[in-house]
Amino acid sequence: MNGIINVYKEKGYTSHDVVAKLRGIFGQKRIGHTGTLDPDAEGVLPICLGKAARACDMLAEKDKVYETTLLLGKTTDTQDLSGKVLEEKEVVCLPAQAEAAIMGFVGAYRQIPPMYSALKVNGKKLCDLARAGVTVERKPRDVEIFSIEIQEIALPKVKMSVHCSKGTYIRTLCHDVGIALGCGGCMESLVRTRAAGFALEDAWRLDGIEAQVKKAREQKKDPKAELSREDLDGLVKDTDVVFLQYPEVSVKAEYTKALYNGNPLQEGWLSGWRQEYQKQMIRVYDSGQVFVGVYRWEEAKGVIKPVKIFADC
Repeated sequence: MNGIINVYKEKGYTSHDVVAKLRGIFGQKRIGHTGTLDPDAEGVLPICLGKAARACDMLAEKDKVYETTLLLGKTTDTQDLSGKVLEEKEVVCLPAQAEAAIMGFVGAYRQIPPMYSALKVNGKKLCDLARAGVTVERKPRDVEIFSIEIQEIALPKVKMSVHCSKGTYIRTLCHDVGIALGCGGCMESLVRTRAAGFALEDAWRLDGIEAQVKKAREQKKDPKAELSREDLDGLVKDTDVVFLQYPEVSVKAEYTKALYNGNPLQEGWLSGWRQEYQKQMIRVYDSGQVFVGVYRWEEAKGVIKPVKIFADC
């Protein structure tokens, strides 16, 4: 099975747990996720099956949207409610002051990753060091908060939607807002509502995925039957759905062999090619409209070279 599933990760599961569960459901090993969600968080977790797993690193680069609840007046070692409470203070700010502090984080932002994270320093995960009682210096990282929509302020809690760049820790954003207000703060809840073009309302829970796969195999009267995307009623999307922002070209039939041999492409081999495509990535299909991969113009050699290939080349 090759393609992408929009999975609703539920509380209590790690992203790795979701991958392991789906390996069992589909009976295949090559499955990957596109961006870790903490066990207490929930929401959209695109999962790549088979050859689509080659897209995982590209999709992890995409911006994301979260709904979160900020709890002011409480500071924890994990920056959320799962951790040890380090300090509690009375929240004396006004709602307008809380809103101003939050909106002050919109834009470019230097964020220090939390100790309780999967990032590695000198080959060791920060979370493993933190559990051993070790704190190490972390370098600030450039992230960007594109927008924040405050949905409700009922101090000490603030509910908000955050649209941010890759690598942004919402826990740390909540922590930093608390520092800015002088009372401390942490994240009470987190739901990822959008990632890599997938939306929360279209996400599948694990039990629903398992039921869909079981139903398809029952219809084939074989509990171990190999399934196609067509057997699963839209559950598994073709890999190209996450690259629709790039223009589409197709390789003319007479150049199919060169395409599937992995050769760089010439402009004259393509249908739909335009000169302005030299400045962006493109989706490449064969003459039968089978998605082959994502390509980019290479100025030095005047050819179009693959960035990622998803077909059998």
